[in-house]
Amino acid sequence: MKALRRLTVRAALPGQLAPLGEIVANLRWSWHPDSLDLLEAVDPELWARAHGDPAKLLGGVSADRLASLARDRKFLRRLQDVSDDLKDYLEQPRWYQRQLEAEPGSLPASVAYFSPEFGITEVLPQYSGGLGILAGDHLKAASDLGAPIIGVGLLYRAGYFSQSLSREGWQQERYPSLDPQGLPLTPLRDADGNLARVTLELPEERSLHAQIWVASVGRVPLLLLDSDVEENDAAARGVTDRLYGGGPEHRLLQELLLGVGGVRALRAFCSISGHAAPEVFHTNEGHAGFLGIERISELSHGGPKLSFEEALSAVRAGTVFTTHTPVPAGIDRFDRNLIEAYLNDVPGVPVEKILELGQEEDPTKFNMAHMGLRLGQRANGVARLHGRVSRAMFNNLWPGFDADEVPITSITNGVHAPTWMAREILDLAERVAGPDALAAGSGWEAIDHIEDSELWSIKRELRDRLVTEIRRRVRISSLERGFSSVELGWTSTMFDPDVLTIGFARRVPSYKRLTLMLRDPDRLTKLLTDPERPVQIVVAGKSHPADDGGKELIAQLVRFTDNPDVRERIAFLPDYDIGMARYLYWGSDVWLNNPLRPLEACGTSGMKAALNGGLNLSIKDGWWDEWCEDGKNGWEIPSADDSLDGTTDEHRDSVEAAALYDLIEHQVAQRFYDRDAKGIPAQWVSMVRYTLKSLGPKVLATRMVRDYIRNLYSPAAKAAAVMTADDYRAAKDLAAWKCWVAGAWKDVAVRHVESHVDGDPTLGGTLQLRAEVVLSGLKSSDVQVQAVFGPVDADNRLTNKNIVQLEFADERDSIAFFTGDVPLYKAGAFGYTVRVLPIHPLLANPVETGLVAIAH
Repeated sequence: MKALRRLTVRAALPGQLAPLGEIVANLRWSWHPDSLDLLEAVDPELWARAHGDPAKLLGGVSADRLASLARDRKFLRRLQDVSDDLKDYLEQPRWYQRQLEAEPGSLPASVAYFSPEFGITEVLPQYSGGLGILAGDHLKAASDLGAPIIGVGLLYRAGYFSQSLSREGWQQERYPSLDPQGLPLTPLRDADGNLARVTLELPEERSLHAQIWVASVGRVPLLLLDSDVEENDAAARGVTDRLYGGGPEHRLLQELLLGVGGVRALRAFCSISGHAAPEVFHTNEGHAGFLGIERISELSHGGPKLSFEEALSAVRAGTVFTTHTPVPAGIDRFDRNLIEAYLNDVPGVPVEKILELGQEEDPTKFNMAHMGLRLGQRANGVARLHGRVSRAMFNNLWPGFDADEVPITSITNGVHAPTWMAREILDLAERVAGPDALAAGSGWEAIDHIEDSELWSIKRELRDRLVTEIRRRVRISSLERGFSSVELGWTSTMFDPDVLTIGFARRVPSYKRLTLMLRDPDRLTKLLTDPERPVQIVVAGKSHPADDGGKELIAQLVRFTDNPDVRERIAFLPDYDIGMARYLYWGSDVWLNNPLRPLEACGTSGMKAALNGGLNLSIKDGWWDEWCEDGKNGWEIPSADDSLDGTTDEHRDSVEAAALYDLIEHQVAQRFYDRDAKGIPAQWVSMVRYTLKSLGPKVLATRMVRDYIRNLYSPAAKAAAVMTADDYRAAKDLAAWKCWVAGAWKDVAVRHVESHVDGDPTLGGTLQLRAEVVLSGLKSSDVQVQAVFGPVDADNRLTNKNIVQLEFADERDSIAFFTGDVPLYKAGAFGYTVRVLPIHPLLANPVETGLVAIAH
């Protein structure tokens, strides 16, 4: 008989071991070496079988062993040291507190961070790929910095999925049932011990209830909403069944629970715990966008009873929206009638206003990213190139403006070093650069003092560890695929700890091109089996369960790896997760990434490899586009996107695959195997050292979170504070001003522009402008008149814009005159125009209104 559910029953800890329970209850153990060592010491064999899961460890340890530990003075001293260190970590001032002490009031008291997935540790499988891992690293880095962030997400009872392979190499999915009682979670309860719940009203007089679970991520609480509760009907219980599962209606319910329910969960948590209420709301992608609708409803239906426009102004000021996709296909879009059905009765928010927020080119669709951009006064992409791509992709939301003026900035992602760095590299960095190097991002130059022999020895040890893990996983996978143990003797000798090892692991959508390496199978085989400079490649990744194209790519690769001629030099490892990823990042000499440029938003796997001295071999996309130093910290795979006009995908793949093979054969392998008299590849080690000291500080998640705090959170908090002061006076004024300007703008125009140059227009001269502007009842202080100028192409389009603000001169007969000088700074074809934008001190950017009048 099969059990309905499973949970892990833990042994009761003796009083002397009570701190062990507190250590396990906080997920800081997952990235804290001393905590991990302590847990292993409880029972080394059991810890290995538990694959790093403290709940399984404590569920399997014997009472006799616990009693023995309770008498072991050495263990108790270690336990107390780790317990004291955790207490200091949670309570002592950190970077954020020091910033506040130096400049009181300069930073928000609290920030809410919403994401549909969080990758904290493999024992809490609530992630599918890069977005979740990024969100987990964001929370961990915030904790290390002492930043008062609250995470908000959903608790999926089956997580994403566990991946295995059929005999033919076809991906198979299994959804293990997770019970929160066996996960590192605590139910949120009020002062009377009652479980905290949130409720959403649904159509047809139905309700969606959700319990709030709390995961402690160091200093950061993570709230996870769970719909599998008794009060719900069967359909509602299944809302949080799987990550990215189900059809459109199921996804909409998940996103309503995340956004609307997430705000309500925050309110409950802050009321119960006394945590400061968030001043800033950060939403990752459009998944959590409905949080803005709930906050507007709070202000318009309850509390101050603001109008929709007034509440929108107040909510926008404190909202940050991050886009993570470089393609429209990656955006969640719903049928408008589905939105109407589920959001027709939001208190204080007319459904037609909600529909306007998600409006796009297709009038039948509701676009979640468009809503996110319209609800967030500040928006960003996740790498410099991705910022440019995003500005172009969303340019139509700001008609009349060029793509480079779209108000979407960029903050390049980072990764959490203590989570992803091998212990040996971590100890090395802390030894030579100091304990604060990982948080502060300074002192990494001290790695120059490390001997080549030591660096090379560490990398060899990590490669050996990876080889052992590959052999173990390939054998297990092969047995699951139906091979007999008699057939698998070769797995004990596959891969070699002294052979150049390339890692490639990521999700498997088509644009990431998992099988680009198979473009010329004979040439790849030659590289793998070269008698003097062999290469070995380890690959991992999951395809979305509904993506048969991605599954076929995996099957193609697996069929290639099954070939006896190459199977000892190339492997596909199923069930890619955080636990596997660490081995790959630690042991790979080279990290391969070959997406279709510019379809990689950021891609952080190469960052994690770099933190372990891995060299990147990648198309210049995502983060690598801005930090690649070809031949110094890795290699650039030439991309055909800029050089082949009108090329087909087939031709492009062929060109880039050939470039990849050439790089591996003539540069990467050659440098790896070029040894000095001591057997050390000096040039290779020099690149490893340079990678660590140059990329180390840049790729840190602490750098990323500091960037968010300084560039987005702090300005958003200040803007939100202005909006809420004096009974929302500024929000009311701004809403009224926007309404007035929008009504008048149709008649605003640049009627005439007069220009004058003293003598001939020569380089270094000045062009004097006088513009006549019809203000249509607006005041001169409501607008900014700009001269836009620079070199022009054959179609008279400005190719490199510069802007000078023209000054108000006088006004006659409802015509305002603005004057200014344009420097003639460049010889050749030169052009200019004049435009008018609305301006208000509470706008973050004059472009954000989308209103502009351009001279014709």
